[in-house]
Amino acid sequence: MGDSRRVGVAVDFSPCSRKALEWAVNNIVRKGDHLILVTVRPEGHYEEGEMQLWQATGSPLVPLSDFSEPHLMKKYGVNPDPETLDIVATASRQKEITVLLKIFWGDAREKVCESIDNIPLDCLVIGNRGLGKIKRVIMGSVSNFVVNNATCPVTVVKIHE
Repeated sequence: MGDSRRVGVAVDFSPCSRKALEWAVNNIVRKGDHLILVTVRPEGHYEEGEMQLWQATGSPLVPLSDFSEPHLMKKYGVNPDPETLDIVATASRQKEITVLLKIFWGDAREKVCESIDNIPLDCLVIGNRGLGKIKRVIMGSVSNFVVNNATCPVTVVKIHE
């Protein structure tokens, strides 16, 4: 199994997604793998031509060196938090992995599932906000949708309060 794998982690830069990222780094990622952070921005009326071009397929894969630069990420409308950047920078050095970011625009449930085939990913790790039953019915659970519709193995990381 010397082949590198593409391990996806759905991130929204919340504490829940950081927990999923940490879990993936500690339990799945190994030397030579590609760790691909998948983030979804809400649909909007973007004036820049690049945003319109990427609306359907998502952004190009953004290397760690670029998504660590706030001025470069501003053009994508993404603001990675320092903790997430620290986790991936440390993992990149210590585990000798390639870290990339892929940005999609639209409904998070659908776009995360699309990313699996679009990138393509060998597996996906996603956090669970722990919505109650009523909120989950009204708002819909991204992780529940992804588990039921993904074309690759999905691991849901729950936060225990």
